[in-house]
Amino acid sequence: QVQLVESGGGSVQAGGSLELSCKASGYSYCRYDMSWYRHEPGLEGEFEFVASINIDGNTNYADSVKGRFTISQDKTKRTIYLQMNNLKPEDTAMYSCKIERGYSDDYMCPAGFRGQGTQVTVSS
Repeated sequence: QVQLVESGGGSVQAGGSLELSCKASGYSYCRYDMSWYRHEPGLEGEFEFVASINIDGNTNYADSVKGRFTISQDKTKRTIYLQMNNLKPEDTAMYSCKIERGYSDDYMCPAGFRGQGTQVTVSS
């Protein structure tokens, strides 16, 4: 069973920075394309795409975070990161990571799994 655990959330003032982490466990033979999403607590059906990274390291960002957020990965630790700089009050949300697609030469890999999330609160 795959498990995703996010960490690094917290409360900061506008203009501050946070770095989120998402560690994947289970299915050690799989590699993943992964993304960060965010949503308002209580509105789990309305996830907003934030950033993605694929197994080749190619990245993509929502226009609202370009130039401020950076997604990266450490394959040896099976962890992705989201460095968030110049945070704004509108960045306040629950941030979660998601496996978009899994790859393995020999086995099936999970996809579509999402972690529980970590809360980011930005005050003005």
